[in-house]
Amino acid sequence: MATKRTKADRLQRQTEQLDKRVDRRPDEIEKEPSTLAPKSDEPTVLIPIEQQIQQRAYELYEQRGRTDGHELDDWLQAEREIKGTQANAAAA
Repeated sequence: MATKRTKADRLQRQTEQLDKRVDRRPDEIEKEPSTLAPKSDEPTVLIPIEQQIQQRAYELYEQRGRTDGHELDDWLQAEREIKGTQANAAAA
């Protein structure tokens, strides 16, 4: 019988998949602006909220030096940031 996957399992799998796709060094990451804010000369592209949260959670993971064991913390922090940004934009 297959085991039920938890949210932490899904986050771990997503992190591993992103880890395989992203081949950047930490010193390169620091120089680049956040992927959540478009450059002023680029057209705005709507990104699904779950993908925004996933991207931000991965950024938090990288900022911590890619240490494992904080997947849920990163996800929840990213969720608060993204949803807070959207709430502030809606109120303006």
